[in-house]
Amino acid sequence: MQYWLIKSEPETFSWQQQVQNGVEPWTGVRNYQARNNLSAMRCGDLAFFYHSVSDKEIVGVVEVVREAYPDPTAEGEKWVCVDVKARGAFANPVSLAMIKSDPTLSEMALLRQSRLSVAPVRESEWTYLCQLGQWQGK
Repeated sequence: MQYWLIKSEPETFSWQQQVQNGVEPWTGVRNYQARNNLSAMRCGDLAFFYHSVSDKEIVGVVEVVREAYPDPTAEGEKWVCVDVKARGAFANPVSLAMIKSDPTLSEMALLRQSRLSVAPVRESEWTYLCQLGQWQGK
């Protein structure tokens, strides 16, 4: 099992839309490192759903339900997407400010590569953030 963080601008695609849509393709990634992270995702992996730009907080958890395939919104086959399904919302969203102020999370990819839209999360970070967000799922 691997853990990830995926970012979405809530004005473009929000957590509420993810929940409403059920399974959703995670399209539109146009950064090579983020693409490589999508390609590394496996069915059953979990990802934090992060509202970027305006809210800047982790709001829920999704599960990868289909591994990387060509992104239908891109020309050619160099860009990929995965399908994700909502697993549950955080009872207490965890803000970027909280993450930045917590020394336990100082090495998190979200902070070290802040513009990366798909980033890995260490298991220790995952467990800690799930506790902060009061997410009980497994």
